[in-house]
Amino acid sequence: MKRFTVPDRQRRHLMLGLGALAAAPAIGWTAQLAASRAGTGAAARTGEHDNVLWYRQSAARWEEALPLGNGRLGAMVFGRVGQERLQLNEDTLWAGAPYTPDNPAAREALPRVRKLLADGKYAEATDEVAAAMMGKPIRQMSYGTLGDVLLTMQDAAPPGDYQRSLDLASAVAATRYHTPSGMHSRESFVSAPDQVIAMRLQAPKGKLGFTLAWRGPRKVKAIASNHPGLATDLANAPATDWLQVEEAGPLPPDTAIVADGPDAILVTGRNEAMHGVPAGLRYALRIQVIGDGKLRYADGQLTLSGASTATVLMAAATSYINYRDVSGDPVAIVRRQLAAAARKPYAALKRDHVREHGSLFGTMSIDLGTSAAAQTPTDSRIALVGKQDDPALDALYLQYARYLLIASSRPGVQPANLQGIWNEGTNPPWGGKYTININTQMNYWPADPAGLGVCVEPLLRMVEELAQTGARTAQTMYGARGWVTHHNTDLWRAAAPIDAAKYGMWPCGGAWLCNSLWDHYDYSRDAGVLRRLYPVMRGAAEFFLDTLVEDPQGRGLVTSPSMSPENSHPYGSSLAAGPAMDRQIVRDLFAHTLEAGRLLGQDAALMARIADARARLAPDRIGGQGQLQEWLEDWDARAPDRQHRHVSHLYAVYPSAQVNLRDTPDLVRAARQTLLDRGDLATGWGTAWRLCLWARMGDAEHAYSVLKGLTGPRRTYPNMFDAHPPFQIDGNFGGAAGIMEMLLQSWGGEVLLLPALPAAWPSGRVTGIRARGGLTVDLAWEQGQLTALRIGGKPGDAVTLRHQGKAVRVKLDAGGSFRATGPELKASA
Repeated sequence: MKRFTVPDRQRRHLMLGLGALAAAPAIGWTAQLAASRAGTGAAARTGEHDNVLWYRQSAARWEEALPLGNGRLGAMVFGRVGQERLQLNEDTLWAGAPYTPDNPAAREALPRVRKLLADGKYAEATDEVAAAMMGKPIRQMSYGTLGDVLLTMQDAAPPGDYQRSLDLASAVAATRYHTPSGMHSRESFVSAPDQVIAMRLQAPKGKLGFTLAWRGPRKVKAIASNHPGLATDLANAPATDWLQVEEAGPLPPDTAIVADGPDAILVTGRNEAMHGVPAGLRYALRIQVIGDGKLRYADGQLTLSGASTATVLMAAATSYINYRDVSGDPVAIVRRQLAAAARKPYAALKRDHVREHGSLFGTMSIDLGTSAAAQTPTDSRIALVGKQDDPALDALYLQYARYLLIASSRPGVQPANLQGIWNEGTNPPWGGKYTININTQMNYWPADPAGLGVCVEPLLRMVEELAQTGARTAQTMYGARGWVTHHNTDLWRAAAPIDAAKYGMWPCGGAWLCNSLWDHYDYSRDAGVLRRLYPVMRGAAEFFLDTLVEDPQGRGLVTSPSMSPENSHPYGSSLAAGPAMDRQIVRDLFAHTLEAGRLLGQDAALMARIADARARLAPDRIGGQGQLQEWLEDWDARAPDRQHRHVSHLYAVYPSAQVNLRDTPDLVRAARQTLLDRGDLATGWGTAWRLCLWARMGDAEHAYSVLKGLTGPRRTYPNMFDAHPPFQIDGNFGGAAGIMEMLLQSWGGEVLLLPALPAAWPSGRVTGIRARGGLTVDLAWEQGQLTALRIGGKPGDAVTLRHQGKAVRVKLDAGGSFRATGPELKASA
């Protein structure tokens, strides 16, 4: 391996800053990784169950089924013997139609509400907001479902040697079992190249047969709670669950099923009307069966008999073109897609799918060590978290989140919503919407660090669209320039406040989205992203230039009316002026807009106004209990819910870095006190946020303790979906971000190596993790000590590294890399 060379002074600083490397085993970088892969050292892996979820029983309910997706189409696979069930989703199948919920009465009410808040009349202000400033309708539209495809099997004997699995690296779900007739197998995937759901079934010759039926969208009852014994209970499910069969039921109104050729059925229907908004979408689902047996159609069903092999292909679409246009032709789309896919051999469909998925999933690898637990089924491992050592489950949790992001957010599709892309009914929890006071942002926290920056494109496009609808909202409701959106949005990009005054009257949703997208740019330093993002940030900044007001007590510029998201203060309301989170978000928005304007040479006069307003924002404050204040007033100790799920005022710690160990130690201590007051266990996403915060503050063991609470059975379902409860995908994504924060951080112009490495991961490696500045980092460590480091980026760039409290500045070579191992650093001294 080529030895890196650095000047003498830099060598001395490397020894100080990365001194732990000097004690590393005398092997180079390539050998270090090869040793780990081959099974030497404490980080050895058996490899048999790496990146695989697997089970010894079928899914008795939705939270045990295995998710597949290509960004636009989603499927949950149950792996049942008596009747296979695939529950389907298409990412534009939402309720309603294009609508405008802006409330023109809000503009006149705004000064009255501000006066009431300034006078401390919080209940009256809340009543005024409820009466005059909420959206009409006050609810947004819900995400929907395409229903289920049910394959009722002719050979449904109790199985032997049963196993079902989901291979994250190939994005293929498989089911295998024996019956008296022999081995049966199925495998399923959702192809991005061919835009179809595919299932391959195989059995002994002449023994494969099934009837395929479709069951339409319906309301369902979600699991609303979880408990420590759930995964264990499911692992011991009675044998009758193997043969579970569900009825197709009556067709929903405006739905039709017809034969569409000799081997296919075509399902057409309409979405639901909701909250006074009419149904505006049409959808189509085409299902084709290709097999070597006898196939017949009757009464909307396809029956195959006497076969040994069958391929079921499914294509789905709606008439959605964009948030203003629903004039598409879904029938033409599904016929075209399915015809093209059916012309390809199954092996080619699978090969193209695996290759395309692997190009994304394979950008990062992680090894945190192994244990005997790694050889047991996934549900058993989850049930025993906290009772046995299983570092490989932590690595699997991260890779599962990466898999879910690839499967639910691709360029050109809708962003991942509260459930990603997977939802069982027409009544999903919280509507399955985009909740943008934390949840949507959290969905994208791991994207860039995990090498999946490409998956952020749907979020950028949604924000570009919100900047259009939100400009109308800003003018109608506030009389302001720029654009605004509040705590939720939907497929139709509604931007007005919804639900209730105590939840919805929060004007910083769009600003936080802009900050998330700035982070995306900061990781890639892609000039094309910056050019797209700048006008959106500029518009968001203009809104706050027009709507910030002076605090009557002279503490600076503040938002009013607003709230610290969803948390009530001691005066019978959540509404207030200038909560900490708003000031922190706007401070970042202004800083990012200024930097973007500087880089692009844009809008000098506007930049001067933004800089002036930023300097006048009210600063963060430490309260009488030593905590970081959630509000301008020191109300925290008297707040009704001291363990509230949101930790909004800690935005400054993570995902921002305004409050950090290096620059603001007093504020970090106050943030730590706030976290201790809040407690470790919250909702799934609330627990994940706490994990990220403890990791950012460098407390490895506390962060790891929170991680165990997140990955254990109280907050993780048997299929590894996050248990809010019920299911919300943001906990999966936030947990993945937290794991990466423990291994690598980049903020304040530095890259921090192993900043919160817990004792539970003494040896391991990670390759392909990203850092700000367009950097790719590979790390290996043994017994808690860094043993190998490789950084890739732009040739000639200087990078400041920090490890174990020491900082050193290094330069990438002409090939755009910097490499270091323990012996090399020792020799350089």
